[in-house]
Amino acid sequence: QVQLVESGRGLVQAGGSLNLSCAASGLTFSAYNMAWFRQAPGKEREFVAAIRWSGGYLYYADSVKGRFTISRDNAENTVYLQMNSLKPEDTAVYYCAATGRWSVAVQGMDYWGKGTLVTVSS
Repeated sequence: QVQLVESGRGLVQAGGSLNLSCAASGLTFSAYNMAWFRQAPGKEREFVAAIRWSGGYLYYADSVKGRFTISRDNAENTVYLQMNSLKPEDTAVYYCAATGRWSVAVQGMDYWGKGTLVTVSS
């Protein structure tokens, strides 16, 4: 059974930083491309960042480019999202996802975590 478990939820002030982790099990982690999505209250789930299985290619939404960094450790079956210069509009539930193909679309993901809440106060 595939499990993706996010951690690192928190409340931070605008301008602060937070690091999210996603631990994967039940799949060959090094064979999957990984992504982070987020969903704010009353809004649709949106793409945040993605990383190829090898870690050799990264892709970001324009809204987080230059502030967020995605990385992975295939030996630890974990993907990370370092978030800096946080803004109130970054407040959302953040989801980790895995896909066997390269995709940045919600529909393109094969597996999802349950999400972790990030709240940024102004």
